[in-house]
Amino acid sequence: MLETPPWRPAPSLRIEMNRLQLAALGAAAALAVLACFAWFPRAAVPVAGAAPHTSDTSHASDTSDTSDTSDTPAAAHADHAPLPRRIVSTSPSVTGILLAIDAPVVATAATTPSRMTDDKGFFSQWAAVADKRGVQVLYRNLQFDIEAAIGASPDLLVASATGADSVAQHRTELQAQGVPMVVVDYSSQSWQDIATELGRITGHAKQAAAAIARFDAHVAQTAASITPPAQPVSIVAYNLAGSYSIGRAASPHARLLAALGFKVEGLPPALAAQVTRASDFEFISRENLSAAITGDSVFLLGASQGDVQAFLDDPLLANLPAVAGRRVYPLGPTSFRIDYYSGQQMVDAVASHFR
Repeated sequence: MLETPPWRPAPSLRIEMNRLQLAALGAAAALAVLACFAWFPRAAVPVAGAAPHTSDTSHASDTSDTSDTSDTPAAAHADHAPLPRRIVSTSPSVTGILLAIDAPVVATAATTPSRMTDDKGFFSQWAAVADKRGVQVLYRNLQFDIEAAIGASPDLLVASATGADSVAQHRTELQAQGVPMVVVDYSSQSWQDIATELGRITGHAKQAAAAIARFDAHVAQTAASITPPAQPVSIVAYNLAGSYSIGRAASPHARLLAALGFKVEGLPPALAAQVTRASDFEFISRENLSAAITGDSVFLLGASQGDVQAFLDDPLLANLPAVAGRRVYPLGPTSFRIDYYSGQQMVDAVASHFR
């Protein structure tokens, strides 16, 4: 493949997208969402634009050679701009998606090491892949370091608009240093949405489609191999960073469980006034937790077996049917946010209890 000159991204875009459906048995129709991608090219003022986008992965197939992207530049850039070869990620939550589509990631920000990471602060679901590909630590503990970002000589910096890993407040500084950026919002997009758009931007559209197809096939094959209960289930974030919340029926976690054949119930409407904040999960007080859990079984977000035992031992929850019947299951430590890698780990964790 011919060598291409250093990449200069196209003007900024804002793309209105439809959230992909998990292709599993009995899956419901796709949910429409707004998905924002903002371009910040070198020495340019962002120009907002919008276009509808729908992703279809029904015909995607895996490819072993991910180096040939010669048929994708026109799809990625209207002006046929060359593609990035040195991508840095300031968002560990997005790094796994970049790795899943075989994007040329050379460095990523690391979070504070915990049970969810390796000793460098790479999330455990993709840490081994990053190590195999030689991905370096950009900076540690999510402490933004603009000198490290510039020193990595990126031809594309991928950042998050929201969350603890957001560097949106440093956007002007990065632009002033000529660092080309794309900003994604994982709070309003599925990993499939982000993968599809990053695939177009980086010239890895085929690899993105193949990753989504592999993921969907794994979900469908698992769904056919398990026997979910007939009764509804609840998804609970129990004492995560001292908070308590119930997964919405339309959350990514609930939709993944639904694709496996489970019926997920969210917070009872009668408790809506008790919600302190809401996203994909609705946050409530510990005192209201028992009334908020209506499922006959419970899946615990970001949990291991030790967390299950703590839940079962909580005296405030002793009268729950799920506790009495010991139908409480961990979704695994990496399930706090679903990407290509953690989503498959969550599927496998669920399946281990229902085969």
